[in-house]
Amino acid sequence: MSGTGLFTSRKAVCFVYVLAMFMASLDGTIVYVALPTIGQEFGVSSADLSGITVWYLVGVAAILPIAGWLAGRFGGKRIFLSALTLFTIASIVCGLSQTVFMLSVARFIQGLGGGLLAPIGMAMIFRTFSVEERPRVSRSLVLPIAVAPALGPIVGGIIVEYISWQWIFFINIPIGIAALLIGVKYLTEHKEAEPAKMDWTGFILIVAGFPLLMFSLTQVSSRGWDAPEILICGMTGLVLVISFIKYALNKNKPIMDLQLLYEPTFRKLSILSFFAVGGLQGLLFLFPVMYQQAVGATAFESGLTVFIEAIGLMAASKLMPWTLKKMGVYYVILLGFLGSAIFFLLMSLFGPFADPWLLRLLLFGIGLTLGHSVIAMQYTTFTKISSVNMGKATTLFNVQNRLGAAIGISVNASLLVFLQNRTMSSLTNPAPYQISIFGAAIFLLIALVLTVFSRNVIQETEQAQRKAS
Repeated sequence: MSGTGLFTSRKAVCFVYVLAMFMASLDGTIVYVALPTIGQEFGVSSADLSGITVWYLVGVAAILPIAGWLAGRFGGKRIFLSALTLFTIASIVCGLSQTVFMLSVARFIQGLGGGLLAPIGMAMIFRTFSVEERPRVSRSLVLPIAVAPALGPIVGGIIVEYISWQWIFFINIPIGIAALLIGVKYLTEHKEAEPAKMDWTGFILIVAGFPLLMFSLTQVSSRGWDAPEILICGMTGLVLVISFIKYALNKNKPIMDLQLLYEPTFRKLSILSFFAVGGLQGLLFLFPVMYQQAVGATAFESGLTVFIEAIGLMAASKLMPWTLKKMGVYYVILLGFLGSAIFFLLMSLFGPFADPWLLRLLLFGIGLTLGHSVIAMQYTTFTKISSVNMGKATTLFNVQNRLGAAIGISVNASLLVFLQNRTMSSLTNPAPYQISIFGAAIFLLIALVLTVFSRNVIQETEQAQRKAS
């Protein structure tokens, strides 16, 4: 169905993807602002509320590795709309919850739905648009994914202050319904001609291992590396994930196809994206903590400040056609990593008590420079992936990005806690924050070095893109 009137199938897949990803990305950060209010209403401590965020992440980690297989077996449209429905219904249950346990269960179900949206939606996008069309599409689609998390604390603060915490979940209902109605009518189905049979060995290894590993990484900063549950979950998860990697590399049609990493462009740019996400998420975690604990800003004020990074990303998306034409993909990625690493290092140098407008300028610079790298990588990564393998590739790409984010946050959060405990300093001491932000910058410096060694592959892929256009 090509569609008529307001939408065509091509416009519809973009619009539905934007709505779904905006909803899921906003949900990821809007909850944080409401946690103290939820705790007061339910009469529990902050520690008792950790499940509200942890179980959402566990739900994502449990379903994400098998997203590609589900889409190939049952159809991308069917699974995407089912995930969208599940996420929306779970949002209603979250808002109606009367206990922390019920809210945590609903958040786990939300995670199951949310974990499917990104890889399957991305696969639909890249199947719909040709290689030469993807730069323009990627520039548009990266915005809601980047803007929504930055908007979360702002919107959450307004809702909690002027309405009620339940509406941080109810806000998903109109967005979810709109995306469903458009998707049902205009999206086209894609199923593999010969879907793979269920790989039960791979399923057990990755669906058990990845959530355990993600749980330990997201909880290590608050519970400590030596906590028994962190050690047991982390080591068990790591062993299972490593076992899956060895298994999948030698298995014909595993549930998550790691053999796609043999393709040089996909492998190298996936690794670059891993470090980019790790560095950025590490900073986005550290900055609000630093700004609120050291400077004494409110969550709403820190949210407004962090939002400047998203404005930088918007500017990057508008400049991309010019910068790509002038410099090419390789130098856009290289200089993006170089510029963002410099801005990270400057923020580490100046610390939390620098002039607020200087910090905002640095955040804008991070969004502008790293945004160029991220957008260029997003559409170049899948250039040599066939339509048949697109669902598997986007699943693998999203799994490693989630892992990169978790590692970036856990490493830098643990470093911050270690430094504060080791020096017995007050929360207003800027040094631990500055050193931790330097730690986040190391992720980008690694990406910068790896980009230099990936020059030939990136430039060869760029030449292939130009020939295709």
